[in-house]
Amino acid sequence: RLLKKPRDAPPAISTGNRLWVMDRNFPGVPRIQRMLGTGTHVLIRVKSDIPLRPAGGSAPDGSYLAEISGGGITLTVQVIEYWVTIAGTDAPELFCLITDLHDHDIYPAPVLATACHWRWIGSETCLKQAKSAISSAGPSTGTMLRPASPALIAQEHPAWITATELARAAARATAATASPARKGKRAGQPVHPRETSFTAARRALITTTRSGTATTSLPTSAIRVGRDKIHTGLAPCRTDIHRGRHRDRKTKTRAAFPPGGPRIPTFTAEPEISICGQHAA
Repeated sequence: RLLKKPRDAPPAISTGNRLWVMDRNFPGVPRIQRMLGTGTHVLIRVKSDIPLRPAGGSAPDGSYLAEISGGGITLTVQVIEYWVTIAGTDAPELFCLITDLHDHDIYPAPVLATACHWRWIGSETCLKQAKSAISSAGPSTGTMLRPASPALIAQEHPAWITATELARAAARATAATASPARKGKRAGQPVHPRETSFTAARRALITTTRSGTATTSLPTSAIRVGRDKIHTGLAPCRTDIHRGRHRDRKTKTRAAFPPGGPRIPTFTAEPEISICGQHAA
């Protein structure tokens, strides 16, 4: 709905201070134009079969201007192409990003490529966290909703989304008031919401609900004390968000690539991003 009518979105969503990072199945050039019309910005990963027509030379950071068309509309975008190398091994595909941020001095290609990586690991982690709340339901021990009818699923699905977002809201509120780590990779840095354990936040909300301390009829002072208690308990429950862990892409369902098995080999390494630059004509 926000993509169809971005001007109807709340003012805080489409602002010049926000960058929308999207994956390859982006919603089309006309919708992107409508988003840009609100003053916001985009960074989109592009599929290999979408043509980009060069519209200028390469910038010092390796990016270049190009045109992308669709639905009778043409946009001029900055193109960033790069390879990712992990432990000396190149990823099997070239990554291609487009953005309306054309100033390569203010928005250099390596920074935008890192932003795409940050979005990817964040979205994948959020999906796995949300699925952890509905595991072991039904005949399978995998992730699935409990209802067996569309009407009940229509009730549980929004309830599930709301509950997981409440857990993340608690994590964000905790991170805003938590003290920075004294040692480690993020020593002295502000606590990021991703560092707060989702599992700990979910369990804290369940405990609060069961104990009745979240009832709105309680005095404001009692609610405030309960909230502060949750934040204090969650503050030390942190996870490492820069582990650099990688493993082969597997699945437990029938697909073209082999099944994962009980233990998929995992290794740790920092990814290296190599900007390509414009291809020679």
